[in-house]
Amino acid sequence: MTGSHDSSHRDRSPHDTRPSVAGGAIPIPGDASRERRESEVVEVPATRSQISDAAQFMHNLSLSPSMKERRPSRNSFGTSLPIPRSPRRSRLSSVYTAEDGRTLSASVTRDILASQVQDMAKEKVQAAKNMAFAFDIDGVLAHGNELIPEAAEALKMLNGDNELGIKIPYILLTNGGGKTEEERCAQLSNILGVPISTNQFIQSHTPMQALAEYYETVLVLGGEGFKVRDCAESYGFKNVVHPKDILAWDPTISPWRNFTPEERAQARPRDFSKIKFDAILVFADSRDYATDMQLIIDLLLSENGRLLTRAKDPVASRIPIYFSQGDLHFPTDHKGPPRLTQGAFRIAIEAQYKALTGVDLERVVYGKPELATYKYADEVLKAWMEEIHNENRIPQNIYMIGDNPASDIIGGNMYGWNTCLVRTGVFKGEGNDPHNPASFGVFDNVLEAVKAAVRKELGKEFKFKWNDKINPVLHGDGDVTAAVE
Repeated sequence: MTGSHDSSHRDRSPHDTRPSVAGGAIPIPGDASRERRESEVVEVPATRSQISDAAQFMHNLSLSPSMKERRPSRNSFGTSLPIPRSPRRSRLSSVYTAEDGRTLSASVTRDILASQVQDMAKEKVQAAKNMAFAFDIDGVLAHGNELIPEAAEALKMLNGDNELGIKIPYILLTNGGGKTEEERCAQLSNILGVPISTNQFIQSHTPMQALAEYYETVLVLGGEGFKVRDCAESYGFKNVVHPKDILAWDPTISPWRNFTPEERAQARPRDFSKIKFDAILVFADSRDYATDMQLIIDLLLSENGRLLTRAKDPVASRIPIYFSQGDLHFPTDHKGPPRLTQGAFRIAIEAQYKALTGVDLERVVYGKPELATYKYADEVLKAWMEEIHNENRIPQNIYMIGDNPASDIIGGNMYGWNTCLVRTGVFKGEGNDPHNPASFGVFDNVLEAVKAAVRKELGKEFKFKWNDKINPVLHGDGDVTAAVE
């Protein structure tokens, strides 16, 4: 990798008078509301040297960040990434009531027994509370809407189907997105067969809610239908514009557009020539590359974020652009190789911008393996520990289980987590990945990875099933696994 701290200044226009922040030119944060922001968001400095990905991928679209290069960030120009100080509070109840009294009664009885068992095995209980898992979703727990069979057993065990009857903390940490956290968790609960709370869930754009403190009018792109608009509005953005809103105002703005009558009916057209955009946010994969690329380039080259204009100095007047994640490809239910995803879209935008301006595009990327995502994961883990164990702290032994060495593994390694690589998604190799080797090992599936981690922390004889016949009163010597005769 090439580039140095001073290279960013060569890419800046001589007319650009914006303050340089964390070595970069994207003004994050500005000075206008610093006092308010300091109380509500945390800024995580990016650590990559100041050069975009565009140049090296102009002729070879392959993305393989490597531990060999010590490349901790995909972000250009050292720009800081704001994240919320605390996770969003769940709108979903984490308490699930059984439909009939008999089932509820059985559950209460089991909870009582589990509590007694845990009282007799305090050392094991402490070890169980001192470990946690962070799961990628696509390629680890599911392929699209199809459950990976071993995932159901792994999550069932972590939810209490084990010899202690204890919940072992875990969160879901995905580079997917495009929907509200509430909708995605409801979908995942159905797919995985276990309740998933928004309090234990992070998708690629979840930390981007902090940007609502900085920008009022934003163009938000990606995902199915208009769901990203609902998502951005739930984060507190005051004026969210969807690409289809602009098409409804002026269809000629995108000559190769994809615009249905149903989309026109849901759009919110207005005179966008009179609106100043503050930022561009790519929340998820584009469903209309032609339109989305055209609008992004239009705004990047505009005079201070106004459509139908062209800046005399587009570098100086450029508005910031954020991508929710940087993966090049991801596993789906397609039987062939993984499919291209948002990283490929970003690289195309970078190449277009450089071809038109001659300079690299300053942009910010969230998601794995960016440091901001892991800092935010700490906040979520602490909150989830408090919810299930009434202890607001981060467990010491965290295991990241993923299928993508270039995001799941490199990110976990750089953050000091134990990393487990599974062969059910992007990675299919026989041994460990040569560029980003998983620190804890490579496994055929998520269940094997979970079992290996639990055995390391709780002992090789730890049982992965709850025994309803346990009678802890008869086994006060600590042998809590024995069953009633």
